[in-house]
Amino acid sequence: MRYNVAQLLKEPIGSTRDHRLDESFTGPDAFADWVSGTVRLLKTHQGILASADLAVTARVTCGRCLAEHPVNLDLSIEEEFYPVVDIQTGWRLSAPPGSEGARIDATHTLEISEMLRQYIITDSPMKPLCNPQCRGLCQGCGVNLNELECQCGRPAVDPRWGRLAGLLDSAN
Repeated sequence: MRYNVAQLLKEPIGSTRDHRLDESFTGPDAFADWVSGTVRLLKTHQGILASADLAVTARVTCGRCLAEHPVNLDLSIEEEFYPVVDIQTGWRLSAPPGSEGARIDATHTLEISEMLRQYIITDSPMKPLCNPQCRGLCQGCGVNLNELECQCGRPAVDPRWGRLAGLLDSAN
């Protein structure tokens, strides 16, 4: 998700470019399965403002059984990018004070992948579940209880809580 913004940097403030995004990702570095939406690049007085409304399918790990499963996210992204070199002179530029935006590299290429990855992490559920009835892992042998029954013979109640379980039985 790289965009050459050299021509946009030469244009007047307020100039825009719209890009349609419809990509799938594979490999060990993939932070999402699929991304779709529109990216708008707007020339500002200091750089380029990237705005996007995206539908993302990302992979997350279930908080109970540790299985990966897809999650659909709708993201609204807005981030300003600052050039590292002046488009007219080629002189190096520093980021404006108090700015936290990303940089446009020396070849005037704006890369939004890292920004998108950070937004996905921020918007993903904190404790995702593959389904609400997920049974998780056996505490004794670690088998996924959604797929197999545990054969380790571990008692259902922790012996340290045995007396409390006895009180519960006597109350009924």
